[in-house]
Formats: sequence, C-alpha cells, structure tokens
Amino acid sequence: MKAMNRRKLITASAVLAIVGLAATAIPAQAAEVGVSSTQIKLGMTLPMTGTASLGYNKIPGAAKAYFDYLNANGGIYGRKITLVVKDDRYVPTEAVSKTNELILKDKVMALMAPLGTANVKAVASSVNPARRGVPVLFVNTGFSGFADAKKYPTTYAVLPSYVMEAKIMGQYINENFAGKKIGLLYQDDDFGSDALAGFKTAGTKFAVTVPYASGSQAAATAAGWITKFKAAEADVVILFGVTSASLYMLATAAQLKYAPQWMIGSVGGDATTLKLAGVPAGVLYNAIGFSPVPATTDMKDEYVKFFSDIYAKAVPGSAFDLNVLLGMNSAFMTAQALKAAGQNPTRKSLMAAIDSKGATFANSALVPLGYSATSHVGLTGYWVGKFSPTGDLAPIGGTYVAYTTDSGSGAVVKSTYKRPAMPAKGLPN
Repeated sequence: MKAMNRRKLITASAVLAIVGLAATAIPAQAAEVGVSSTQIKLGMTLPMTGTASLGYNKIPGAAKAYFDYLNANGGIYGRKITLVVKDDRYVPTEAVSKTNELILKDKVMALMAPLGTANVKAVASSVNPARRGVPVLFVNTGFSGFADAKKYPTTYAVLPSYVMEAKIMGQYINENFAGKKIGLLYQDDDFGSDALAGFKTAGTKFAVTVPYASGSQAAATAAGWITKFKAAEADVVILFGVTSASLYMLATAAQLKYAPQWMIGSVGGDATTLKLAGVPAGVLYNAIGFSPVPATTDMKDEYVKFFSDIYAKAVPGSAFDLNVLLGMNSAFMTAQALKAAGQNPTRKSLMAAIDSKGATFANSALVPLGYSATSHVGLTGYWVGKFSPTGDLAPIGGTYVAYTTDSGSGAVVKSTYKRPAMPAKGLPN
C-alpha cells in the first residue's frame, strides 16, 4: 500500500513538473486592450481630407513607414505595431466620433499623434481618454495646456508649445528688428491665444494684429489680410497659422507684389508643402523660420538621413518634408515608450515608462524633452533659420543655434543640449 502511494506521489510530482516546464515555455499572453501575443494596436485621427489636410495627410504614411521597418526587425518583443488611421477632416465632432470608434470598435491600446488643438480638446471633453485610462501619445499640437499632467493625466505633448515659440520669436525680434513695425496673422482659437500669451511675455508690440477663424483661409481672405498689413506699414509680418493659411498669404502676396520681411511659424512653415502647393521659392527666400528638428534637406544629420531612407523605400516618389520627419519621429518615440513599458505592456506601464524615462528618449530634435513624473511637457525650444534661395529652411550661417524656454515667465536661453546618438539600426534599445 505504501509502495502504491509512493508511486502515485512520484507520478503526480512528475506531471506537475511537466506542467511547470510547459508554462515557462509558453510566452505570457497580454491581457491589455489592444495588445495580443502578436501585435500592439494604436490609433490616430487627423485630417486626411479637408481644408487642413495639406501636408498633414502625410503623417500616417510616415509613421507607418517607421513601424513597418520596426516590424520587419522584430517589432517590440516580437509584437508588431498596427496603426489604425481615421479621417477627422479637422472637425472636432468628427474627431470625437472617430476616436470613439478607435477606442470602442477598433480597441486600440493607445492613441497616437492626434492633430489639432480644438480636436484634442473636444476628445478630452467628450470621449475622456483620461477616465478610460487610454494614453494619448505625443499630440500633434503645441497648445500649452496639454502638458498639464493634472488636467490631462493621460495626454503627452511632444511639440514645443506655441507660447515657447512666440517667446523665442519675440526674443529674435527684440535682437534684430528693434524699432520696426511688426504685424501678426494668427488663428483665432487656443492656437492663437497661446501665441499672444507668449508675445506678451516677450514684450513684443504689434502695429497690427489680424486674427482669422480656422477654416476661413482662402485667397480672397488673404487679400484682405494684406490690405490691413499694408495700411499699418508693417515691416515684419509674422504668420502664426496652419500651412494652408501660410500658403494663401504667401501666394496672394506674390501676386500682389507685397514683400515685407516674413517670419513663419513652425506649424505653417513647411517649405516642401508650400512649394508643392505653388508658393514660389523666391517668395520664401530670406523669410525667417523656426523648427525643433533639423532641416529636412540636411542629409549629414544621422536622423534625417535614416528617416529619409526608410521613407523613400516605403513611399517612393513622395517628398521628404517636415510633416514626414515629425511623423516618423513620433513613431520612433512611441516605439521606445512601448519597449520601455516591458515585455507585456499595459496602458499604465506605457505611461509610467514615459514619466520615468521619456526625457531620455532618442529623437531627431535639437532641443531636450521635458517629461517627468509631474510634467507632460514635450520638446522645449526651437532653432532659428532662414529660407535659402531654393526656398528651404536652413540654419543661419550653417550652424544650428537652438533656444529653449518654458510656457511661463522663464527666460529664453541659448541651448547647450547634446542630442543622443541614433540607436543601432534605428531600433529602440
């Protein structure tokens, strides 16, 4: 009897041992929404059509180009990244509807790079990703409010704020155009309000300010804007709007032979998009521009060269421009965040990874990131350049000089930031 019991015990122990070995050989199955044993699903809304689609509709293809490269090189711990894209036409109600689809129907793990201040605010209010615990990574807007970790606890900025940009613009004006009459075209919403706050902090005085309603930009309205700037005898005109607003302003100014000193904000200053849309290179020549990332024509820059090579293979014949670079940069940072979130990432571990390690993420920008346990601030400044005779933004004197600041009353200072080197093969480490 004792021998029989001993044999049963030995048999049971052997079975348990085999089960234990089998359990260790099977990869852990993810229990998070949007995460399976083979993929991680992300979602994006932005204007693929409509008045604001110009240039921005290239962002999904740019992000997918990097994710396809990443997937071909093992993905994130063996999981492939899938990006689901919805067209919101730059309309807040559409953004709300499409985001609900992404969360409830497509069941994405996180939202990535949604575009537009009004859209992201509408989604935060109506969809409430924070209440659902859904990360909103690297929003494609510089509205300073989205960096408020208390008000938007699951939302992360990536672009420098419009307040920062206006402060840096104001500093440049104080140093180079003292005594000149300054004019400002701005979008009359939170985008423009941030700019006005930044210019006020910088002490910039305007001879004339011209607001425009989002979606109203057209050749006819641009002619009206120019009439106001002419009447004020503005020496310098700042364009603080979306790409289509810059396009209509510059193209109409060329027709009317109106040529002040242009200063073009980063949002509406993508040279490739403007030239492809018909703005002559000569109109852009000598305009002043701002960017947090290197010039897209700078193939000596290791990030620009790497991303442009990937994009050329993924989307043959499509121009590599600022929207493409920013889209790929956001995908690159998202990959690092997912890698840092662990072998079985959750929404919580993804956000914890950005809070703890995000400030050290490699990326193409020439200014530092501001993430921490209490800050969702993204990039913190810009370099100042001028448009070349070919209409491409380039650093003044051939050397990048970047400036950093905050969205409050902090000073504008020349940056001493040293950018991390590109990780091996451009893959998160």
